[in-house]
Amino acid sequence: MKRSVVLAIVVMLSLAVVVAQDTTKVIDVEQLEDNLFVLRGEGGGGNTAIFVTTDGVVVVDTKNPGWGQPILTQISALTSNPVTTLINTHSHGDHVSGNVAFATTVEFVAHETTKANMEAMRPYTGRTEPPVNVFANTNGHGLPTRTFTDRMSLGSGPDQVDLYYFGRAHTGGDAWVVFPSLRTLHAGDAFLGKRVPFLDAANGGSGVAIPDTVQRAHDTIQNVDTIITGHGTQATWAELDEWAAFNRDFLAMVRAGRAAGKTVDQIASGWTQPAKYVGYDPPNAAGVKRNIQVIVDELEG
Repeated sequence: MKRSVVLAIVVMLSLAVVVAQDTTKVIDVEQLEDNLFVLRGEGGGGNTAIFVTTDGVVVVDTKNPGWGQPILTQISALTSNPVTTLINTHSHGDHVSGNVAFATTVEFVAHETTKANMEAMRPYTGRTEPPVNVFANTNGHGLPTRTFTDRMSLGSGPDQVDLYYFGRAHTGGDAWVVFPSLRTLHAGDAFLGKRVPFLDAANGGSGVAIPDTVQRAHDTIQNVDTIITGHGTQATWAELDEWAAFNRDFLAMVRAGRAAGKTVDQIASGWTQPAKYVGYDPPNAAGVKRNIQVIVDELEG
């Protein structure tokens, strides 16, 4: 056998191995309505929503690097409609990195602060290394092409999507994405699940503002029953109200600790998750301390 043929076979086998390895990115699909799906995946990052409209598909968040194509493959199995719109709830890499796999015909939408954060891709609070910047080699493809400040609607009738911004929370640009005809909201990591939040102050997040921001979302948005959280399972509207109270209680605890002259370490070691918050994940000690430090810095900065 000629050497060139042997090399060709080796290359083909190598490519086959790469393709086989990529199958580890398995998408789990949960159907919420006839035309609304949540895509999850082990190691994929944030929850992705797929809203199939009359003539197209609206995608909310696209997971970690390398997950864009698996998302597109799954969409093609759900519908023949093309993806027309991609909304990012915020700038973190586990919610935006798959953007780069989507076509140039797609309209990329986010809050104006999220666009700035995506362009910078700075390190998150508590980390020294910046996230993988997938946009560095795409000449900006995948970055938002349309932004909003306080509120914006896309489409109309049963295809309408409403975008809201109520202030700083998980980051400085958290968008709340509502599908009015389906009475469903995608909250991103502004409500990542029933657990201690991640306050990314480096990208505009705020432990002082988050209780009021979440409460405004709850009190302003109407006619929603189901919430797609950033990383957890679906939540109810009442649980969003409870999430606001959880963050309000946490802020009050930090204020009281500082008023008593306690250090960040002392406040953290003395806090236990209130038993009234049933079903909340056990708190991560490092995350609790990090959030307390964020709040202290805000209060005393």
